[in-house]
Amino acid sequence: MARRAARKTAGRNAKRAAGGKSRVKVKAKAKTKIKAVAKPAAAPRASRPASADQKPPANPVLIEVTRGEMVESRHRLAVAVVDAAGKLVESWGDIERPIYGRSAIKPFQALPLLETGAADAFKLGEPEIALACASHNGEPQHTDRVHDWLARIGCGIGDLECGAHLPYHEPTMLQLVANGGDITAIYNNCSGKHTGFLTTARHEGEPTKGYVRYEHPVQQRVTRAMSEMTGVDLTRSPRGIDGCGIPVLGLPLRAMAHGLARMADPRKLSADRANACKRIVTAIMAWPMLLGGTGRFGSSTMATFKNRFVLKGGAEGVYAAILPSLGLGVAIKADDGAGRAAEAAMAQTLRRLKLVSAAEAKSFADLLMPPVLNRAHLEVGRIRSTGEGRF
Repeated sequence: MARRAARKTAGRNAKRAAGGKSRVKVKAKAKTKIKAVAKPAAAPRASRPASADQKPPANPVLIEVTRGEMVESRHRLAVAVVDAAGKLVESWGDIERPIYGRSAIKPFQALPLLETGAADAFKLGEPEIALACASHNGEPQHTDRVHDWLARIGCGIGDLECGAHLPYHEPTMLQLVANGGDITAIYNNCSGKHTGFLTTARHEGEPTKGYVRYEHPVQQRVTRAMSEMTGVDLTRSPRGIDGCGIPVLGLPLRAMAHGLARMADPRKLSADRANACKRIVTAIMAWPMLLGGTGRFGSSTMATFKNRFVLKGGAEGVYAAILPSLGLGVAIKADDGAGRAAEAAMAQTLRRLKLVSAAEAKSFADLLMPPVLNRAHLEVGRIRSTGEGRF
């Protein structure tokens, strides 16, 4: 009896030492947990309505940057391709989230310059109309024309409210500094657009001072034209201030592409607006270097593939295209604001829409899929499509 009792006691002690009881408890809990997790699996997530605060899925990684044997950086983007009726032709990512169109929407902002009759009253030609849509380098081809245009409407550089910065074109900038020249608002990349605003104010007999303010008649006309083109009431949209001081208004990428498509195919617009759209598109395609300048993706691509499309970039990774031959508009936004990603995505979109052939893409690979250069100007990588989502 004593031996049997001793064996029982030893067994109990061994179980305690090995954690026998706690192990049994853990197993029981694990079974319960598995059971609880398994229950919702019977109802797929897709069938549940999304909660109000649920975040949309992340935009796809469409562009990558290589260096040597590695992919060094990746860019997420949203792309909308829309026709003049508002039909979505193709898209990638979240195209309903509001974005600021920045300078990519300058063709919309130039509409009142023509619709008010101001352009004709001051005898503006295609170069001035292109400059009204420009984000230029500040080269002499830009600033000389803006200077003459200001004089024509009885204004001067001091009337520009866009602020001043050095020319983007490096040789022009170095020459300006070497000569001890003044850094004035005429070198601002938006000086052509602002001269267009001053022109409409002069034509309508409105004060030129404060023309950048949202409440000014100049900006009210711009807001109205953009609302009508995109189908969005921009008076209720998020609002900020652009780099050049004018209001910037939030709108979905899809709506922006729709407005661009209506510029590409304006047949359903009023006669005056259709005429304004055609004149803007024609002017930009005729004078692509005035829209940006030497070495700029949009200007170089339009000059290379003559009369096929209008390309217009904006700050924070926004890019727009007007495609008259297809009656389509394209709007692109890079999540991280990288201009290189938006440009590469636009090049891929043009290829996908067959506006650039495979042979042409190969011949102009350095333009459409630009190399990454080191300080010795040697190629060390590429900016290219990832191929994600058939892009």
